[in-house]
Amino acid sequence: MGTLTMGFSQKNLSIEEGSSIIRYAVDCGINFLDTAQYYDTYRYLKPALDSLRTDGAELPYICSKTLEPDYESAKAAVLECLDELALDRIDVFLLHEVRGCADFENRLGAWKALIDLKAEGLIGAIGISTHHVDACVYASTLDECDVVFPLINKAGLGIRICTDEGDRIGNRAEMERAIDICVEEDMGIFTMKAFGGGNLVEDYRDCLDYATSINGNSCVMVGMASRDEVDAAIAYIDDCLDADYRPDVSSKRLMIDQSDCEACGTCKERCVSQAIYWNANGLASIDAGKCVRCGYCAPVCPVRAIILL
Repeated sequence: MGTLTMGFSQKNLSIEEGSSIIRYAVDCGINFLDTAQYYDTYRYLKPALDSLRTDGAELPYICSKTLEPDYESAKAAVLECLDELALDRIDVFLLHEVRGCADFENRLGAWKALIDLKAEGLIGAIGISTHHVDACVYASTLDECDVVFPLINKAGLGIRICTDEGDRIGNRAEMERAIDICVEEDMGIFTMKAFGGGNLVEDYRDCLDYATSINGNSCVMVGMASRDEVDAAIAYIDDCLDADYRPDVSSKRLMIDQSDCEACGTCKERCVSQAIYWNANGLASIDAGKCVRCGYCAPVCPVRAIILL
């Protein structure tokens, strides 16, 4: 269960609602939760974990991440996570969204902090999360790297790769090969964005069939912000989801995550309905009154900022 969806950048649920959904998910059998310092979702996790402790229930595995680049700030991020969640040890902690090999090199201080904190017993496993093929391959060369959390989905939405010619859109086959390389090095793999930021969710079963078939993939992290979404995921895993299941997306809308948008203008150029405009912050936004939800904008966004919410 990914918790990004319930946070400030998307659903922005109340603490009571978000924590109750997490507790419901764990009671239903979900035992691995993903969060991050940036997501600001510790506030949902803490009450859910406290209720589990009160009931003497087993706690789920938890993964968190940090965008911090240097040793001291990354160490502080890990300690913040432990404190906020009242944990003695975090199961998995990652460098968040490593944007290619050069970005990793710029964050070597943070990586050293994770290595040291794992040696102290404060972290169980360390690694990276990434949308970039080259970062995934690079991770396979790191002796200290235990796990890689890459973006991949059946349409290849959001995959990037840094080359000598610059950063470009990657594809599914390239990420599959990168994952294979990590698997050959006995690294743990769990994957994100099976539904391409919600843009593929109408093909729910096909998306999960693909993601769960990826070589070495131990877990598909699915963002959830309602009990219905938990129920659908559990039904799929239990192999009792209706063969023709399609989630109701009639009330959903396309939006541009302002925290990810880089104002490159690619989506604005691609929009056939002229529904995308520059907002007061100089970032792209979608006019819901003009948007026909064709989805043409999402595949061209280089940073996967366009989501169906």
